[in-house]
Amino acid sequence: MKLEIINLCKTYGEKEVLKNINFTFEEGKIYGLLGRNGVGKTTFFNSLNGDITINEGKFYLENEYGRNRLNTQDIGYVVSTPIVPEFLTGREFLQFYLDINKQKINDLKDIDYYFDLVKLNKNDQNILLKEYSHGMKNKIQILVNIIANPKVILLDEPLTSLDIVVQEEMKNLLRKIKENHIIIISTHILELATDLCDEIVVLNNKKLELIEKNNLNTKKYKDKIIKTLKDESND
Repeated sequence: MKLEIINLCKTYGEKEVLKNINFTFEEGKIYGLLGRNGVGKTTFFNSLNGDITINEGKFYLENEYGRNRLNTQDIGYVVSTPIVPEFLTGREFLQFYLDINKQKINDLKDIDYYFDLVKLNKNDQNILLKEYSHGMKNKIQILVNIIANPKVILLDEPLTSLDIVVQEEMKNLLRKIKENHIIIISTHILELATDLCDEIVVLNNKKLELIEKNNLNTKKYKDKIIKTLKDESND
């Protein structure tokens, strides 16, 4: 499966943010989308998800059966600021989500299976979501998107608010599910991207640029990424 982006353009008034982007993402990989703050990473995600009107562009999913336009049902989107129903407990919310979507969920599991998946303990399951930390709310967002099993998963700065233990748990979970998904993670943290991701893509000069890799964790590779980001800021 491939996600193909053709000639994506987006402006805000006179400000051009995304310009003639042509890029292909492949199934089975975690892509790290890097860029300086304010460069347009969230705008790129919102364009794919249909949350904003774009000036131009088409998105396709291609697999062995053919090529079809990307639609919102194909996408799971975890935003940087979690949005959850704070008047429900974690368990009430997840049970409600499972109940209303049970006809759509393939291989539906018991609710405790899903909580075990993200290592959310019994005490945390039974407190109101408004009492959850930012990181715990992010956990719930990621979990719901994993259950929905979309073809494309967009994660906007999803792990930066998690403590180091939870961060490692979520990294391992994403590595486990990547085989049947296209996963794109936006971040401004280079170490997170090089540790987790199979490919690094930089939003540079309003376009996506794949940084060819030899070893993601070498100083030479990291210096190459930093140079690309600096060159962008000087344009």
